Amino acid sequence: MFQTGFTSILQKENCMKTNDFSSSSQNSFNIEEKIEQVRLYAQSAEKQSRFEHSERTAKMCETLALRYGLDGRRAFLAGIGHDICKECPDPLMITLAVGDGLPVGVLESKKTALLHGRAAAQLLKTGFCIQDDEVIEAVQNHTFGKKGMSDFAKLLFIADKIEPGREHMTPERLKSFEKFSLNELTFLIVQENIDYLQSKGKKVADVTFELYEYLKQLIKEESRRG
Repeated sequence: MFQTGFTSILQKENCMKTNDFSSSSQNSFNIEEKIEQVRLYAQSAEKQSRFEHSERTAKMCETLALRYGLDGRRAFLAGIGHDICKECPDPLMITLAVGDGLPVGVLESKKTALLHGRAAAQLLKTGFCIQDDEVIEAVQNHTFGKKGMSDFAKLLFIADKIEPGREHMTPERLKSFEKFSLNELTFLIVQENIDYLQSKGKKVADVTFELYEYLKQLIKEESRRG
């Protein structure tokens, strides 16, 4: 099923660029059309529980975007597309992922599934013709994060881990996050992710530690500026 859907997506023509979208009614329709295309593909390529996670992540991503003054619908697009390659065969996932020109990391070489974000980003770019650099960056880096990633990318990194279907998320806890700046909330989620992985005896990616230190410095600078 995944292979058939993947092939049909790559055969599509007349691509649109989401970074050309403005607030006009015509362009608003275009991004809604693109969201629907990705949503339908996600529904067919993901098992039901994962698709429900993708929908919750997309909604959370949009909520966070509006809270922090960013584009809500583009954030929704990143969220609904972030796991479209999570269940694709390993050879296909690798082929897609390395299309970004980056090397396969140590952890990724040991567990191919960790490439799913990079693979999804490339499928969105080459299959759905989404040339929005921020959407692609967000999907590409939602698993490990990355030092210097954009504010837009931080939205998906957070949303994926705090969407309300996560077992440890309660309405009260989600409400408590509203007091944090975007960098503070990202730092908190990175810290919790590191603590969780270490508690399970799992290796934390070097890029995640780099993001942790980077955010710590950013927050110090924000504090000094008042």
